[in-house]
Amino acid sequence: MRNILKKAKDDLVLLNKLVGNDLKSRYSGSAFGIIWAYIQPLVTILVFWYVFQLGFKNPPVENIEYILWFIAGYIPWIFFNDGVLSSSNVMYEYSYLVKKMKFKVWMLPIIKVLSSLYIHLFFIVFIVGMYFLYGYSFRPEWLSVFYYSSGVAVLLTGMAFLLSSLAVFFKDMTQLVNVILQIGFWLTPIFWSDTSMNAGILRFLKLNPLYYIISGYRDALIGGKGFWEGSLHLTIYFWGVTGVIFLAGTAVYRMLRMHFADLL
Repeated sequence: MRNILKKAKDDLVLLNKLVGNDLKSRYSGSAFGIIWAYIQPLVTILVFWYVFQLGFKNPPVENIEYILWFIAGYIPWIFFNDGVLSSSNVMYEYSYLVKKMKFKVWMLPIIKVLSSLYIHLFFIVFIVGMYFLYGYSFRPEWLSVFYYSSGVAVLLTGMAFLLSSLAVFFKDMTQLVNVILQIGFWLTPIFWSDTSMNAGILRFLKLNPLYYIISGYRDALIGGKGFWEGSLHLTIYFWGVTGVIFLAGTAVYRMLRMHFADLL
């Protein structure tokens, strides 16, 4: 038992070190380094705030300022989008580690998910700061965003194992994933609200597991609803889909792992 705990501790230390190195290496060739990971989404938020709230003067959505409604959906999307894109190419990015017989390759997809999660934690603080700036007070239900963040992390882990494994065999996987994400952006409730959507189409759009996540962020931050107050049907559906993707991803990884070093 002691050896198992020591091994687990060593793995966590190594994993944390690799996550730190990954964050540094992402922007190692730029002057601002890791700051770019935060600047790009913040600029996008600033543009939407200026154009839609100051320019077009969009009315409040769900009785809250447009920009606050928007970032509650956009921030979790950034987390998901970054995690999927970065993990799909991780085997090529770290091919020198994959070829090492003793290296635990299973860590690589998890490294990318954790890197995206660390960046996401900053944006959770940013969201709270924005709500404070607009005069809203803290509510305990806001802490539910950590539950939804955990849900995204588990979903991403399964997808990371699946996509990174398939990408070794399918060279254009990253490009394909990028196209699918662009389509998925508009199928996710970032810009649209349930009240503005046809009921029949909405039933289809709810099949997107991110519907549960983004609706959950908004329920917590805007509606003051804890995750335990959400739809039981959607909760079961989300975790069911996430579980299937996680099991499929890890199964595909185990099946294909032995071929990685030969193909990279």
